[in-house]
Amino acid sequence: MNFTWWVNRKDSAGNNLFEGGFLGLDNIGPFDRSSLPVRGVLEQSDGTAWMAMYCQNMLELALILAEHDVTYEDLATKFFEHFALIASAINDQGLWDEQDGFYYDVLHTDGTDFPLRARSIVGLLPVAAVTTLGPRTMARLPDFMTRLQWFTTNRREARNVVQHTESPMHAGWRMLSIVDEQRLRRMLAPMLDPHEFLSEHGLRAISRHHAEHPLHVDLNGVTATLDYEPGESTSGLFGGNSNWRGPIWFPINYLLLEVLRIYHRYLGHAFRVECPTGSGNAIDLAAVADELASRLIGIFCRREDGSRPVFGSYHLFQDDPAWNGLIPFHEYFHGDTGAGLGASHQTGWTGLVADLIIRRRRG
Repeated sequence: MNFTWWVNRKDSAGNNLFEGGFLGLDNIGPFDRSSLPVRGVLEQSDGTAWMAMYCQNMLELALILAEHDVTYEDLATKFFEHFALIASAINDQGLWDEQDGFYYDVLHTDGTDFPLRARSIVGLLPVAAVTTLGPRTMARLPDFMTRLQWFTTNRREARNVVQHTESPMHAGWRMLSIVDEQRLRRMLAPMLDPHEFLSEHGLRAISRHHAEHPLHVDLNGVTATLDYEPGESTSGLFGGNSNWRGPIWFPINYLLLEVLRIYHRYLGHAFRVECPTGSGNAIDLAAVADELASRLIGIFCRREDGSRPVFGSYHLFQDDPAWNGLIPFHEYFHGDTGAGLGASHQTGWTGLVADLIIRRRRG
């Protein structure tokens, strides 16, 4: 029912591009994306990527349930087809910028298409829409695979987003993703660039590029600015009580490093990128995920001088041994220093650091 609500209420043009619904990213845009300052429609890269991910999640659930009830093969087909149409739309209808190698929101107003060229996680989230189908799953569900094969053969949209990356390590596997190998390489370059998204403590929500190059938007007399704010919000949007204009947020970081492991399982060790960008250090995507996990874990760890980044400039926590071991789980973290910001008890997502530690220990 929730999936149907999104399809029916948040795709006003019926073109498989979505205008959102509140995604919880608060002031990440130059203006409130849920309440536009001008008449028009804002087709969102992150909202559309979210729906593509949603399709994949529902597809995966349906395939598991089909082990016990074959009628779920019909639902699996439905969600696969929705994914193919949405993934194709985000690539073909203006949200992908070929020159910049990045995804942007596009505002449609008065017959004009206006890309909002913000270097933010809004444009990185299409990377997260990826899943794989293995030979055992495909052999177990022949009816579903027959329909998938027909759709892939007869609909151009599916051919562009299903198994478009060949991998000799995974013969017989299929990868479903918005982002192909070429686009993935282009997007990982800014994502892993210390001058853009990559901080010593994880991925910033907005590129540091905007510190010196703020985005200025002027639409029909309405002016808005988006700059790099690595700490507390200086914007009045949403009351100024949270900030997505530069800090590090755990849920997005966790999501992106986990999907890098999915790409690695398909692309293998031969697919390597510079990490950090410009360092000359080429590693595979599993190693990139490990590096991001280490930076996130490092927010809470003692440095050589005994201090912890999470405590920032609070000397009581940094210097008093009675307090130094009492680690809070902040809502988000300073994009340059790793200092904890916002609510200090956000275990609902910052507690994911425990999972990262467990996985590193097992590894």
